[in-house]
Amino acid sequence: MVRAGRSSIPVIDLFAGPGGLGEGFSAFHREDGKAPFRIRLSIEANPVAHQTLRFRAFFRSFRDGAVPGEYYDVLRGLRSPRDVFDCYPEQAELADREAWYATLGATRRADVNSRIEACVADASHWVLIGGPPCQAYSLAGRSRNAGKDNYVPEEDDRQLLYVEYLQVIADHWPSVFVMENVKGLLSASLNQQRLFQRILGDLQSPREALRREGRSLTGRRSYRYRVHSVAARDALATAAVSDYVIHAERYGIPQARHRVFLIGVREDLDGVLPTLALKPHSTAADVLEGLPRVRSGLSGGHDSPEKWLAAVEAALDTSWLRWLRRGETVAVADYLADRLTKLRSPRLDRGRPFIEGSFQPRFEQEWFLDPRLGGIVQHETRGHRSDDLQRYLFVSAFGHVLHRSPRLQEFPRELLPAHRNVHDAMNSGHGAGGRIQDPDFHFDDRFRVQVRNRPSTTITSHIAKDGHYYIHYDPTQCRSLTMREAARLQTFPDNYYFCGNRTSGYGQIGNAVPPLLARQVAGSVLSVLDD
Repeated sequence: MVRAGRSSIPVIDLFAGPGGLGEGFSAFHREDGKAPFRIRLSIEANPVAHQTLRFRAFFRSFRDGAVPGEYYDVLRGLRSPRDVFDCYPEQAELADREAWYATLGATRRADVNSRIEACVADASHWVLIGGPPCQAYSLAGRSRNAGKDNYVPEEDDRQLLYVEYLQVIADHWPSVFVMENVKGLLSASLNQQRLFQRILGDLQSPREALRREGRSLTGRRSYRYRVHSVAARDALATAAVSDYVIHAERYGIPQARHRVFLIGVREDLDGVLPTLALKPHSTAADVLEGLPRVRSGLSGGHDSPEKWLAAVEAALDTSWLRWLRRGETVAVADYLADRLTKLRSPRLDRGRPFIEGSFQPRFEQEWFLDPRLGGIVQHETRGHRSDDLQRYLFVSAFGHVLHRSPRLQEFPRELLPAHRNVHDAMNSGHGAGGRIQDPDFHFDDRFRVQVRNRPSTTITSHIAKDGHYYIHYDPTQCRSLTMREAARLQTFPDNYYFCGNRTSGYGQIGNAVPPLLARQVAGSVLSVLDD
């Protein structure tokens, strides 16, 4: 077996998104301080995520410590990325070669093959990474699709985008591949067959799978793959499909993110793939504490610090706060009343695109902080309706006192959202005592606080639509998470810049693989290639 040399190991990233998986591989270092992996090509079909990839590729094209000041000027809002590319055409060209705006399945296969071949032709080993878009078989996605009258799973192209991943494997035979996807993949079905078992078999024998799909094959080489899990597990436990799920919080990530990772090792390689090492839990506060305090806005064009204060302080004279004092939630009411009587509008108001200062997390400071940045970027709040601000106050105070998020069954009646399912539950005999009593009530946690002393819930692309599921734990800020807070929970370094508007940025962050988790996976992969 050929061992990996000490030259860089090429990495090809398919369906790259904003680059979380690639960032983790790029950031992995050997004990001698050298980085063994180099991203040679990232392919992404979303134009704004591609801009993010390209700008990060530009950043990585410079040696450590040699990134020009103009890069940081972009983060401070003083220049545009285009201005910086014009100043450094050589690095801009490298970034253009690395980040490719293309759609697998629509772009000519010959073009895809030639780009990949140019990157890996002289390498003894290389790694393929990526996760085909998962919306079609995520649990939430399947629930939404089930409500569509004309939805036919077999006709949803997203279900079979992994075939494009297979095609690249069979055309180029990477030493190792890393495929990441949603946990819902384990239970998704297609043509009355469990999709996960089909994908697992296809990844083990890519050419056979492509013949079944009627795809043409190039070359005569043919390999099989051993598909592994890197999730730590009890050595005596019976192997199960769930073994392929990585619970990110078990590996020090400040987020309860559960994703499927399939690691394929080509059959001619003898190395052993080690599982990830368990790490102590990190909490939301470990990465969010130290960031500037900011307030939410009032939506509808009526925002000002004074109006916001009035809207929040109005909770002190509400029937729902008095109602909380009657039962087991009296401590919630007392805590909230205490915080509101001391309320002041944050000095930085609603935040800014760039805030100068030093904002250190309690966790992985060397990873997150860049002393040359001199501040924090993309830390601005959204506007919310005044009635939602009341809900945010209740939910955040509840989380502080009881260390969990309340269910809608525990909401005061005045704070129940005007949603159809809530209305139906309240008028079906399950609304006694001003609360929803139905134990089978669904979607009961749409308003959810990220509890300070626990890992956050999963950051998903839904954060782009509204912030109700991502409420900050501090009631005196009364808001949802900012982009930078979501990025920190996803473990993106503070100098990682997301192109596009705020909605796009939230979506990119939610769809990404946490780079710090990817860095750990990269270490396992290297063990196979070095063995």
